Amino acid sequence: MHAPDTDTTCPLTVSVVIPVYNEAHTLPLVLALVLARPETTEVILIDDASTDGSGDYLRSLTGDPRVKTLFHAKNQGKGAALRTGFAAATCDVVLIQDADLEYDPEDYPALLQPIAAGKADVVYGSRFLGGPHRVLYFWHSVANRLLTLLSNMLNNINLSDMEVCYKVFRRDILAGIRIESDRFGVEPELTAKVARLRARIYEVPVSYYGRTYEEGKKIGWRDGLAALWWIVRFGLLAKRSPRPGA
Repeated sequence: MHAPDTDTTCPLTVSVVIPVYNEAHTLPLVLALVLARPETTEVILIDDASTDGSGDYLRSLTGDPRVKTLFHAKNQGKGAALRTGFAAATCDVVLIQDADLEYDPEDYPALLQPIAAGKADVVYGSRFLGGPHRVLYFWHSVANRLLTLLSNMLNNINLSDMEVCYKVFRRDILAGIRIESDRFGVEPELTAKVARLRARIYEVPVSYYGRTYEEGKKIGWRDGLAALWWIVRFGLLAKRSPRPGA
């Protein structure tokens, strides 16, 4: 974990939304790191019908009033979990955190600063802007950049990392977005919809400690193919819709 250069003070209240699916080994540490951050006002954890004991761990969390736990009866995917978590968020700002230790909560000050300063409505982290990262799969990097390029072309924006976990939103921006995709299509969907809302989007570098498949990484080539469809669905076909929040 690295120490940020940015001031840790934040005048905003922050809801950290954490979708959970079979992350029993990393979940306690992730939650401890998130709760240790002075920026965190509330933490909303959504168990997406885990089978490894993650749900039991969440049901045992009764000591900290900042922690809210929600449960899906059947597995639906990351998009569905975020939809549930966003609906429960009550703070000024909503920040997405994965439960797998690939992303470092010490990056919260840098992620929140553009919104706190009144310069942004949405902030994306980026694994490609110079932050420290674990060196892993070449083709994952290529696929990510290609998907980001296509999303940028269709949405007329210039992100460097559309698929990044760390996305931060003013809650009033999320109120204008209805999430339709249940699984990993939520990443291009959110991107397309904040672009259509003409939200002010910033990017900041974040650290990244990617996992191998042996360590539990879940996303694969099928998710990449599905992402192509969602990019076209929301970046091109949705332009025909007259409703900006659709």
